[in-house]
Amino acid sequence: MQQNQQHASLWPNKAARLKLFGSIPSVSGEKPVEAEGMHDLQNVQHDFLFALDQVGIGNLRYPLIVHSTLLPSTMTTSARFRLTTSLSQQSRGINMSRLTEQLELARQNGLSDRLDDLTTLTQNLARHMQQKQAELEVEYDWYYERQAPRSGRLGLNHAIARLELNHTMASALHVKATLEVQITTLCPCSRDISEYSAHNQRGRLTIEIIPANGLLPDDWKERLLEVAESNASSIPYPVLKRPDEKHITEQAYENARFVEDMLRLSAADLYEIEWISSFQIQCRNEESIHQHDAVGSITYSRTSAYSME
Repeated sequence: MQQNQQHASLWPNKAARLKLFGSIPSVSGEKPVEAEGMHDLQNVQHDFLFALDQVGIGNLRYPLIVHSTLLPSTMTTSARFRLTTSLSQQSRGINMSRLTEQLELARQNGLSDRLDDLTTLTQNLARHMQQKQAELEVEYDWYYERQAPRSGRLGLNHAIARLELNHTMASALHVKATLEVQITTLCPCSRDISEYSAHNQRGRLTIEIIPANGLLPDDWKERLLEVAESNASSIPYPVLKRPDEKHITEQAYENARFVEDMLRLSAADLYEIEWISSFQIQCRNEESIHQHDAVGSITYSRTSAYSME
């Protein structure tokens, strides 16, 4: 300690060290340093050839309160935001700092993943930016308790939730909700042709829905999670003991599923949920006996000519 102090006394002071590593004095200029005297390029009005559909900020990480009917009922997670507004042909640009200002004000008021909170934020973006349209996208990890099927041991699983809101002065709010869920699938063909055993894999089911009239129930995440997990061969668990592993291994064997099966079974469940206007499901299985994935998708809308009946 004493030796270090002796060496330190021989070092140059802080200012000299910064100068040694390249710092230079500030340059005094003639341009204003207060906002009132600065030229506001964003607010220049002229004919700038085109109006813009969207302009703003993306990949912004910010805290978000997540509500759930599963435990934990409330938690704060890190969310990824994209905030944009339209831009008229006569305006040069937008004041992007106002977007983060509105997000921070919403956080101070308890911003959560409930539709009412996100709708208010989206409307405020359009109003404070003085634009006709605003869009908000937020993606976040939703954690929920999962209990092992035999031992009852608890842990947290997670799914990826995403909400997209489009607010336009002249029309109703447009909402899209997505949940990405991990599942387990066991190959029916492998089970059918083998004397014993069958290969299985981790799958990923992505369910994207548009609710009727832009109305999304508070338990939408839980409803989509149930659709994904109830149709899978089995599901992943955070904590498993040997009796649990035996149970889910046998459960997967008893409920073999192709990618095609997962898509059709999940589509049938979504079709029966009256508040869902349209949906798209994508399934991706990370094959354990191939270097490629098995993939598939299905899209359905109640307003289209296609019928599932």
